[in-house]
Amino acid sequence: MRPLTDEETKTFFEKLAKYIGRNIEHLIEREDEHHCFRLNKDRVYYVSESIMKQATSVGRQNLISLGTCFGKFTKSGKFRLHITALPYLAQYAIYKIWVKPNGEMSFLYGNHIVKAHIGRVTEDTPEHQGVVVFSMADIPMGFGVTARSTVDTRKLDPSAIVVYHQADIGEYLREEDTLF
Repeated sequence: MRPLTDEETKTFFEKLAKYIGRNIEHLIEREDEHHCFRLNKDRVYYVSESIMKQATSVGRQNLISLGTCFGKFTKSGKFRLHITALPYLAQYAIYKIWVKPNGEMSFLYGNHIVKAHIGRVTEDTPEHQGVVVFSMADIPMGFGVTARSTVDTRKLDPSAIVVYHQADIGEYLREEDTLF
């Protein structure tokens, strides 16, 4: 386990900023205890500093996981967020979208969100912006990237894609062997 390099930090924070913007500060500078991001086997973990210090006594080969996995770096150097980061994304998200009950299962099976399934959207959401997807009961279900801005969405037909699927809570079952 090691700290992220400058290039890794830049790539990671750019991806995270698409979803939570400047709220990244709230992740690191918490009132209860400082937290940090650490890299282990191409995965980025969010962990408190006290637990991180205790984990230094565990060998690198023996350490499987530590804290909350936010995602992993691909072989090409890009960062991919995992669904395990959803509680933090939902808490600090700038742009949100709420899906009607008839569209929840479609999204949870890995499909994109169409206009007919949208219940509410945060006003002034730009195009190609990261959004957190909620049920109408305010339960976070996943996240994605907008295909159109809020203004453009109003003009679309009901079958047009509004949000591209990135991750959903159904992945805990579909991809349980690759998440950790």
